Amino acid sequence: MGVVEGGRERAREGGRERAREGESKRGREGEREGGREGGRESGNEQVQGIMTYQFLLDNSRSTVSPSTGAVLKAEGLYKSFVLHHQGGTCIPVLEGVSLTVHAGECVALQGPSGSGKSTFMRSLYANYRIDQGSILVKHQNEWVDLPRLQPHQLLKVRRYTIGYVSQFLRVIPRVSALEVAAEPLMDLGVEPEDAYDKIRHLFTQLNLPERLWHLSPTTFSGGEKQRVNIARAFSVNYPILLLDEPTSALDAANREVVMQLVETRKAKGCAMVGIFHDDAVRERVCDRVLQF
Repeated sequence: MGVVEGGRERAREGGRERAREGESKRGREGEREGGREGGRESGNEQVQGIMTYQFLLDNSRSTVSPSTGAVLKAEGLYKSFVLHHQGGTCIPVLEGVSLTVHAGECVALQGPSGSGKSTFMRSLYANYRIDQGSILVKHQNEWVDLPRLQPHQLLKVRRYTIGYVSQFLRVIPRVSALEVAAEPLMDLGVEPEDAYDKIRHLFTQLNLPERLWHLSPTTFSGGEKQRVNIARAFSVNYPILLLDEPTSALDAANREVVMQLVETRKAKGCAMVGIFHDDAVRERVCDRVLQF
């Protein structure tokens, strides 16, 4: 009986050992499969980014008439500022402002200084968080509400869908103008040299002297900084562009170049919202006005 029982025990132990080996093998196979799947997901995300940029490039060359559907809807925006160091004084700025913008049109924001034009513009880019309302953006064929997005989601919308030309250029010292302007392209996965070629073309078009291309814009004049900003925003074919006084520091020749860039981008379906204090620029490139 002892011999029989011992044999049975050894058999049971051998079975358990084979089971453990089987589990270990399946675990290793699962890890390898998971690694392959993770690699595929990472690769897919990178490819998706490149494909999206390629689509933007292809769209910029398209001769098909652009869609005229709505791509931006701001509905019932309220925004106030509280002066905490001045007794908690509350200053209302936006009170129920609404705007719908369609592909291929440019809407001017017009009104006296302090009426809320810049606040509205910065709210559309989600630099300011609104108190009430919604800002719906057509992003990769889906509507998203900017104020409700998580930070990483908002960054993706800015990377692919909304460009912004600010009056001011804030840069890191010792970073060249070429690198500053090419950053949005490289964020999309474009090879550096291809991105630099696109920026060189825009710099040439905007009459920015070549001797400045490899210098930091921190020492540039106001007009030179503005042209770097314009090249940065117009390097990507964003479906939506926000223009905050894009010609305020430019001479007549460079104003003409910017107006041509705006007209070309509009013809390809870009929706624009802008602040233009130059009456001639506004009358030429804008289709209608939102009065503040």
